[in-house]
Amino acid sequence: MINSNIAVLGAGSWGTALANLLANKGYNVNLWMRNSDQYKTMVATGENNRYLPGIKLAPSLNYHLDIQKALHEAQIIVIAVPTQQVRSLIRSCKQFIINDQIIVNVAKGLEQNTHYRISEVVKEELGDQPYAILSGPSHAEEVAKNMPTTVVVASKDRNVAELVQNAFMTLDFRVYTNPDVVGVELGGALKNVIAFGAGIVDGLGFGDNARAALMTRGIREIARLGSTMGANVYTFAGLSGIGDLMVTCTSMHSRNRRAGILIGQEKSLEETLKEIGMVVEGITTTKVAYELSKQMNIDMPITEQIYNVLYGSFEVKEAVINLMTRNKKQEIEEVIAEEIIAW
Repeated sequence: MINSNIAVLGAGSWGTALANLLANKGYNVNLWMRNSDQYKTMVATGENNRYLPGIKLAPSLNYHLDIQKALHEAQIIVIAVPTQQVRSLIRSCKQFIINDQIIVNVAKGLEQNTHYRISEVVKEELGDQPYAILSGPSHAEEVAKNMPTTVVVASKDRNVAELVQNAFMTLDFRVYTNPDVVGVELGGALKNVIAFGAGIVDGLGFGDNARAALMTRGIREIARLGSTMGANVYTFAGLSGIGDLMVTCTSMHSRNRRAGILIGQEKSLEETLKEIGMVVEGITTTKVAYELSKQMNIDMPITEQIYNVLYGSFEVKEAVINLMTRNKKQEIEEVIAEEIIAW
């Protein structure tokens, strides 16, 4: 059982949508944000006009600039800031976090310098704090409108996973559980790389065939790296793998796909980020995934070509030619078979 208090740290689109979902379930939800202008506007209007325009938020939702007050007596702490801000956020408030508070991460990325997953960042900063990752095909814009959505929560502790499942589950928001924290975190992070590539394909005007090929071979790359890093390969056939990949590669809600489209249309990275106006996780994750693939000697040709476009001197059409003219291969280069893991 959980008490009625939940803190959500981060008032972007996803943090706001989840805070609103939880408040509408009857929980006492504290939504913390850094920006004082955003705070004043949300208090005055009951809306997050920048990130979720037109969505009326629950009247019971509490807005905070003081992180200590936001965390007070919360049993669940939802971290809803971009990946590269997670460590600094935790450091800024760790003195106010007590041992039994459950950290629920909803960011989808890998830390740039350390190559850490968020669970590893949390462990390094907070020790053995109860932890879960919530991931899957879930655009904030649709969740905020109560459109049917299905996600997965992963934790090494089954009781923690089921507690978080119960907290978030509604008629419109279905939550599955999974013990594979590594797989769920990597699936959510790495699909952003492939979605960025899918956007490039669309920006070049290459059509459905090319996008389908990229998605199919992309999930193969994700599974190849993920299994090497300790994930259960079956996780990538689930909501945080194929499910999240499908929605992120095909929807205009996806910042990663939209950013890729602009790059495919020969916009510069600077112009692209300015036009998107929000964090594009796939750009940083591409660099981390590329570096991991080289470190572990794993073949990830799609990731490598996207990296060369973003951080090298390749033109997007050159990257496509490189992919299409690789050495001939069988479709199934190797078979990965593992036992399904359980708690």
